[in-house]
Amino acid sequence: MIHAGVVAVQGDVSEHAAAIRRAADAHGENVDVVEIRQSGHIPDCDVLLIPGGESTAISRLLRREGIDEEIRDHVAAGKPVLATCAGLIVSSRDAKDDRVETLDLIDVSVDRNAFGRQVDSFEAPLDIAGMDDPFPAVFIRAPLIDDVDDGVEVLAEWDGTPVAVRQGPVVGTSFHPELTADSRLHDLAFFDHVEAEAAD
Repeated sequence: MIHAGVVAVQGDVSEHAAAIRRAADAHGENVDVVEIRQSGHIPDCDVLLIPGGESTAISRLLRREGIDEEIRDHVAAGKPVLATCAGLIVSSRDAKDDRVETLDLIDVSVDRNAFGRQVDSFEAPLDIAGMDDPFPAVFIRAPLIDDVDDGVEVLAEWDGTPVAVRQGPVVGTSFHPELTADSRLHDLAFFDHVEAEAAD
């Protein structure tokens, strides 16, 4: 049984839970998904997801509930995290906004909403490292990754700009992989990592 936690202070919680379940089914794994709104649950999680939403509100609520330190401990233990859209902003080294207290999980800096407003949302086929076919990425008020430090692997780019990165057990995306029936991104972030750890 894999214990998956979805940080549920904001964002597409149910969609991410469904994507994790689809990815687990594809591997013949059983998964228990917990929605996390307060501290005390993350230490029991094997994998963790930080959804999109409003990054300033997410960072404030994580700190207020004491979830932020549990997320850092989760990563320090080598357990995987998928951080999407605003989750990527919160997980970055630098959000270029003093209102966002970042978790400093990925050595990147980001520009919030750099791809435009809600009306500028779009879907694009992305070539992602480790995937044979393009992934249908949905961009909604997406952040732009404008600086990538050594140690960060760029998994995908759009128009020459990184939109998916990985550092250690953490995968971050500018887009919303949960808003499609394609669960390969959750597979890449979570189950490939879990199986690699089991093989070691």
